[in-house]
Amino acid sequence: MITKNGDVYLISAGRANHAGSGDSSVLAAVINERSTPDPDDTDTDGNAHFYGFECVNVGDGSDPWPEAQLDAIERASAAICRAYGWSAASVIGHKEWTDQKIDPRGFSMNTMRERIDRRLGHAPGKPAPAPEPEFEPFPGQGFFKSHPDSPIVTAMGRRLVDEGCSAYAAGPGPQWTVADLRSYARWQRKQGFSGSDADGWPGRVTWDALRVPKV
Repeated sequence: MITKNGDVYLISAGRANHAGSGDSSVLAAVINERSTPDPDDTDTDGNAHFYGFECVNVGDGSDPWPEAQLDAIERASAAICRAYGWSAASVIGHKEWTDQKIDPRGFSMNTMRERIDRRLGHAPGKPAPAPEPEFEPFPGQGFFKSHPDSPIVTAMGRRLVDEGCSAYAAGPGPQWTVADLRSYARWQRKQGFSGSDADGWPGRVTWDALRVPKV
């Protein structure tokens, strides 16, 4: 499924009921990657032969197709074609497969095939690099139990002070001390933890909630 904001979801793997029955002459044209005839028969089960994308749209010809959605249709189709060594001629719309379907309405499959063809003419794009995290990732409880001297400890302590959980007489500073342990225990209790779950040793849940700035 391809949503209007361009998200692509795998709904099922293997044979799925999406294409339905269609025209064998269309299937032959797709396999040979030539122009497809207008469908006028329903003599072949398309579910066994086609990948299918269900694209979110009312289907009345007026509901808009956002560019993010069209871009995702183009990219997903090109990815499958590239994997099999197919050309854009292997991509068809529901209504090109059978006269029992009316979709897609609101954009041209010929234009979409032109977009896919242009994309296939270039090397596959690389995913955008992941953005730098805004907050310090949880370094693991073992990090704190090693009594580190680290700017992460200072950043954590400042956030504990901001949250009204300070047990510091001075600081906080980079060296892990019992004051950090006591301050963090206050934060854990503030988050609803108690007993051994509020022993002052940071855990992932309370750490993520503390939102310690990246250092």
